[in-house]
Formats: sequence, structure tokens, C-alpha cells
Amino acid sequence: MVLRKDQLEAKLSHEAQLVKSGALKEENPLDLSPEFNQLVDACRRGDLRTCQELISAGVNFNGRDRFDYTPLIIASLCGHYELVQLLLESGALAERNTFQGERCVYNALNDKIRDLLLQYDFSKSTDPLQAWSAHITSLLSRETPRTSDIALVADSQSFALHRFLLSARSPYFRRKLAVAPGTETFRLPSSLPMESFRIVMQYLYLDEIPRDVVDASSGNTEEDVLKGIDRISRDLEVDSLWESMLAMNDRRLTRQRYQAEVDRAQGQVRSFFEKEVLGNEMVVERGALDGVKWPRTNPSFADCLLAAYEPSASAEGTATPREPGAAGRIPAGPLLDIAQDGASPSPAGTQKVVLYPVHKAMLIRSPYFETMFSSEFKEAQESEHLHVVTLDFTPDVLRLVLSFLYTETADCPLDLALDLLYAADMLFLDKLKGKAATVISTLGSGTAGVNGATGAGTEADAEAEPVNIYDVIHAAWDLRVQRLEEFAARYLAYRLEDYIDDEEFAELIRLSAARITRREETDTIELLDDIRYYLSERFRLRFEDAGLEFMGEDEDEDGVDALAGELEEKASLGGEGREEQGREEGGGGGGVMRTLDGNVVTDEFDSDAINYELWLAKIDAMLEKLKLDA
Repeated sequence: MVLRKDQLEAKLSHEAQLVKSGALKEENPLDLSPEFNQLVDACRRGDLRTCQELISAGVNFNGRDRFDYTPLIIASLCGHYELVQLLLESGALAERNTFQGERCVYNALNDKIRDLLLQYDFSKSTDPLQAWSAHITSLLSRETPRTSDIALVADSQSFALHRFLLSARSPYFRRKLAVAPGTETFRLPSSLPMESFRIVMQYLYLDEIPRDVVDASSGNTEEDVLKGIDRISRDLEVDSLWESMLAMNDRRLTRQRYQAEVDRAQGQVRSFFEKEVLGNEMVVERGALDGVKWPRTNPSFADCLLAAYEPSASAEGTATPREPGAAGRIPAGPLLDIAQDGASPSPAGTQKVVLYPVHKAMLIRSPYFETMFSSEFKEAQESEHLHVVTLDFTPDVLRLVLSFLYTETADCPLDLALDLLYAADMLFLDKLKGKAATVISTLGSGTAGVNGATGAGTEADAEAEPVNIYDVIHAAWDLRVQRLEEFAARYLAYRLEDYIDDEEFAELIRLSAARITRREETDTIELLDDIRYYLSERFRLRFEDAGLEFMGEDEDEDGVDALAGELEEKASLGGEGREEQGREEGGGGGGVMRTLDGNVVTDEFDSDAINYELWLAKIDAMLEKLKLDA
């Protein structure tokens, strides 16, 4: 529907009044904080790492600066595709029917960025928790695998619900279930309409509130249903339900109320997760794992145990809970009884296993677990004690996976990103896999040191990186992550001097060539093509920064020939001749600048120009040595 000018003005005026009164939150508020200014500057430069750190620190990436620009508009305008992708995946607003959204699309530097922006509709761009909230809602009607553990019953109708979620979302249920955690049936008063209970339960499970609250076949009036909702929401202490119902006539206000409720629910589930899942972490010896017995009736309402092996043996020999007091709340079977009876500790060096009490309702966000619990596997069968599912992850990675499944967040440090990438691939968690790839691709932004003295990182910098770039490339190939393939090629191109003489680099090129089935002599090598492309991009940036035309682009034929001749002459100079030239042109004072082959030059431009030719020559020599033609 297209609004007339007077209708649009009236709508904007109404929204402005709601914003002024505080009823409606401004989606792009003015932000003059130093942290936001750092984010804006990083978006101009295309600094992925800094942007990732600031976003993780909680900086509002949907704010606007004093010039009315949002970070997404700036990244789009400056042509930083990876950064635009990062902001969109983090939840940056890009709705077409808004002023800022249209500005963003209109100002995109190229079609690639414009197409990316158009792919992100309202739900993707403004609700990064959409997948999480949709899963919570689906639990109301999901029958396979069965995850509900409590039924709210009234007459012949009932709601199959989840104790952990009711406890997290409602203070009333939290108190009731704390006294009787094994409650399986909860009787509802028959004096209240079932429609009232249904709407309140839908609200707790983040479903949309229906406009028609009355079931025509029930015989109840709208007034009866609304009174019932009022009473139930007060009893369950979910006062925000009425705010959402009153906002139903305003689309934007309804959207903001819903988002606020999703954020509130995420915080509630996070608190439950940290207290009842992570807070009940236990460490046992590997040999005693089969002796762990957790009852189905437990204060965490857990219906499964996940276990992960410590990467190295611990010096501690007894099986004790990592969190004080955890064993007193949830019995761990005979294992703790042995330790408490004073049995001698096991020899130092015994491998430890970390266990967490978890809920199948959240685990089945992963197709891996959904299949496991829907099949004939032992883990899907009922038993007296909780089944223990052992995963081939480290405890640190398992905590990140659980954090994502329960809260949609996973603040992954760089040193765990590769392990998390493989874990997410095994569990078919594409979004978590993308998060891990994003963390890795912020490693130096792939272009660190472009404006530095040498145009690339030093060897010490390369060694200091917590992720091995060769491991990144192999992971990208193994797991088919295109983003990491592009990042790795860019990373190598901007630090080629650290890798060009490395035998492992040559082997990597050979493996890249071998990935082409029935490779012919005329076939190219994908990794090498990408490195050459980003190498030319690197020098294009360096030469443009110096106010000079890049080699071979936008120059007449005579200029190209002259520059090529000059480069060839410089590259062919011997060490003695170049040192003499350096002394003559540099005056013999100051620091010494050397090229890739150790010869002295006078300035950065000379160094870059000669190194570019030397690197291309080294690549050709390496190909000849490997007997490859590319």
C-alpha cells in the first residue's frame, strides 16, 4: 500500500509524538559517545577486527553520528562488503520502508553491496534473535521428539509445556517448581476461559498475540477473555503482556514491544542457563563416567547430560564438583560417595570429563540432536537416570555451543574459533558456523599493515597470531566456507613476505591445484589466483595512497612500458649496485630500507614496486619447481 503525502506526514508526526513521549523507542538515536565514534571510524577504514570487538562490547551499531550517518550507511558508502555483512548479521537495521534503510541502499558503493542489503528484509535485519524466538514458539506445538515435561490441564484441554522455560519466564512458576521440581501436572482453575490461558502461554513462548482473542465455539465474550488474561498475567507476574496488547493497533509500536519481550526472554533464559546449566558443571574422572547417575527429578529440570573431555590430564585425582555446593543439589550417584568416604585419590594425570545438565528442548535446535532424540538410539529412550551424551569437543567449545543453543550468543575468543567452526559443522549449526568464521576473518582484517612502513605485518606479528593461517585454509576447504577461503587468500597476499619462501606455503599451492579433478595444464589454481588478485589490490591501495597510478591500470602504453622497464632495471640490479644507488639517492643517512631479497632502496615506493615484481617472480619459480602451470 502506497501512502499519500498527507498520510505519510500524519504517520511520521504520530510516530514523532510517540518517540517524544517515550512510548516508542527511536531506532537510530543520536550517539556521540567515544565508543560509537570509534565504531564509525572503524567502519570508514573497513577495520573488521575493531568493529567486531566494539559490537561484542555492546556499542549500539544502530546509532547515528552528528552527520546523521549510521555505521551501516558508512560501511556501505565506503564499499566495505565484509563489514556490511558483519553489521547485517549482527542486526543492523536495513528496512526498505524507512528513511535510513533507503539511504543505505541508495548510497551503496557498488551493486554487490546493494544486492546484499536487499537480501536482508525486515525480519533478518531488525531481529537477530528471530531464529531463537521461532524455536521457542515451535516448542508449543512440537510433538517429535517429545520434550515437554509438564502439562497444564483444565477440563478436557491441556498445554504440553516445559518446566525450565516456565521457571525462567514466570516468577510464579519459579517458586512453585522450586518447591516441587518433579511436578508433571498443574491443574488450572475452570472459572477462567481457556482462551485466556492459551494467549498467556503463547506470550510466554514468544508467539504473536492474535487480534481475535475469542474462540467463537467457546461461548465466552471478549470481555471475559480479557479479564481472564488480566488475572492470569498478574498471578504469573508477566505485566508486560498488557503493554503488548495495548500496542496492537500500531505496527511499529507492536514490533518494538515484541522485540523488547524477546530481549527480556533471552535475558531470563540466559540467567537460568548460567545458574542451572553452567552453575551445575561437574568434573569427574574418565573411568568413572559410567557411574554418574543423575535422577530425572532435579532442580535444573534437566533431561540429558552432555559430557566433554578435558584436553589435558589434570593433577587432581578426586571427582568433585567444580561449583561448590552443586553435589548437594543434584546427586551424582556412587561416584561422589566414594570420594566422600575417604577413598585414596586416583593417580595424577587421569583425564577429566566435564558434564552439564541440559534440556533436549534447546538441544534440538541442532539437527544432530534432533535426529538423535527422534530415533531408536539409546539416548531417545526413557530411563531411570539421565542419559550421558559424550561429544568430541573440549569443555570450552561445548560451553560456547550450549551458550548459542540457549541464548543465540557465543562470544568466541580467536584461539577457539577453529575448534568451534568444526563443532558447529558437526552439529549442523550454520549460524554458529558463520559466527566462528566471522571471528576468524577479523584476524588482522586480512589487510593489516597496508599503510604501514612495509605494507605488511612483520614475521613476529605473524607468529603472534593465535590462529595458524594454514589451518584456516584447510578448514575452509574441509568445511566449504567460502568466506574463509577469500579471507585466507587476502591475508596471505598482504603478508606474502612472511610466507613466500615457506615450504608449507608451496605445499598449500600444490594441494590447491590437486583439488581440481583431472586438472589440465590450462587450468588455473584457485588459491593462487585469489592471492594474485589481493596482491594487486594491496599495491593498488598503496600506490593510490601515494597519489600514483597503479601499474598497468589507467595508463597509456608508453607509461606502462616505461614503468615496466624501470622495474625490470631495478630488479636486475645486483646487491652492490643497489646499495650504491641507495646511498646516492638516500644521502647515506637515516635507517636502511631493504627489499624482499635484502637489497637497499631509498623509499617505500621503490621497495613496493620491486617487491611486487620479486613476489610474482617467486610465485612463478615456485610453480616451476612444483611442475605446475598456472
